[in-house]
Amino acid sequence: MSDLDHTFIDRHPLDGAAEAEYKIGFCLLPEFSSIAFISAIEPLRLANRVLGRKVYDWTCYSEDGEPVVSSAGLSFPVAGNLAEMPHQNILFVCGGLNIKTYTSTGVVASLRKAASRGTAIGAICTATYILAKAGMLSGYRSTIHWENTSGIREEFPNLDITTELFEIDRNRYTCAGGTASLDMMLSLVSVHTSHETALAIAEQLIHHRIRDGHERQRMELRARLGISHPKLLAAISCMEENLEEPLSCSDLASNVNLSTRQLERLFQKYLHRSPTRYYLGLRLDRARYLLTQTSLPIIEVALACGFVSASHFSKCHREHFGHTPSEERKLPH
Repeated sequence: MSDLDHTFIDRHPLDGAAEAEYKIGFCLLPEFSSIAFISAIEPLRLANRVLGRKVYDWTCYSEDGEPVVSSAGLSFPVAGNLAEMPHQNILFVCGGLNIKTYTSTGVVASLRKAASRGTAIGAICTATYILAKAGMLSGYRSTIHWENTSGIREEFPNLDITTELFEIDRNRYTCAGGTASLDMMLSLVSVHTSHETALAIAEQLIHHRIRDGHERQRMELRARLGISHPKLLAAISCMEENLEEPLSCSDLASNVNLSTRQLERLFQKYLHRSPTRYYLGLRLDRARYLLTQTSLPIIEVALACGFVSASHFSKCHREHFGHTPSEERKLPH
């Protein structure tokens, strides 16, 4: 039996009668990210082991009290339904794919009830969307998986949504998912116990460095694209920062101190396409995220991605992806 399997069967190798200092609940939503969830609970288990006492107790819930299947197709048992959850110090909602589908009135009501009883509220991966929908992020910094950043900003323009790895703002805890939940929990352990304890846990997990919340979610462009030319990278970065109001090719070239012809040659040499075609691809990729992750009207998606009309957007989308924006929304994601 693997160590991870042991976590679910015998959660606490210490005295079961001992009272934990912190009780943490996890609400598992269908299609949640199993790696983000596991990365969140393993530091808690190891904190108990390293310190030799029960600092943390954790319990899993679902909306209906039934087992939940993750995005990887794994079924996870739960202790009960969210509406009947006893008081917890922190409640984390664990999201993943198709988060809008699982943003139910029942989950939202249970979150509000827990918060009213003094429970701190957190979100892992895409579950930040549910906290936003529940009106629980107003006045707080929060973050979400990078694929969903543009969508949640469009739908909730008044919220302070960052691109950080994780955000801990008073009694709200959010992270980007994946292994970001590991670093967020290590940060919590450091506050609750000591930095030395967090380091010992990281070493047990063969996690060579505890990442700060301010670190970026995505790889550097250089690593992502396998390109090292500084001016080409600067031009692409400029494109990514200006998707709603696209810059002309001449403006892009001027921003990186190149002529238009020099910029075109760089794109052809390293990316085998023109700057205009590459830029269009970035805008259409963002549009795809907005179509699948928000309920924004197609015209608003078009305008948010720099298209002057819905018809022009639809034409470009069909040529690039092989189907229209409205058809995109009907496809499984």
